[in-house]
Amino acid sequence: MASGQEKREELDEKARQGETVVPGGTGGKSLEAQEHLAEGRSRGGQTRREQLGTEGYQEMGSKGGQTRKEQMGTEGYQEMGRKGGLSTKDKSGEERAEEEGIDIDESKYKTRDY
Repeated sequence: MASGQEKREELDEKARQGETVVPGGTGGKSLEAQEHLAEGRSRGGQTRREQLGTEGYQEMGSKGGQTRKEQMGTEGYQEMGRKGGLSTKDKSGEERAEEEGIDIDESKYKTRDY
């Protein structure tokens, strides 16, 4: 049976040949590099959640969409959604609405004067 050191050397050799030997360690050119990558990836997304707590983190995510609706008003937000739904890879929603004769009422977009 291989010792811990021999096992690490074997994994390090596989990593140097381009194989991923640590889950989440994609791209590391050595066992140690893959271990560091995996640790950093698992920590990155968790840090903000740990700072805010799960409820605060979820609330922060829902706040973004609500703010835009409040800025534009409900009708404007719905019109913007209609326009966005018409967009394709090749054309913007505005171009497609014009081509197909769909009326988008941009006067419903409530704006602020700063």
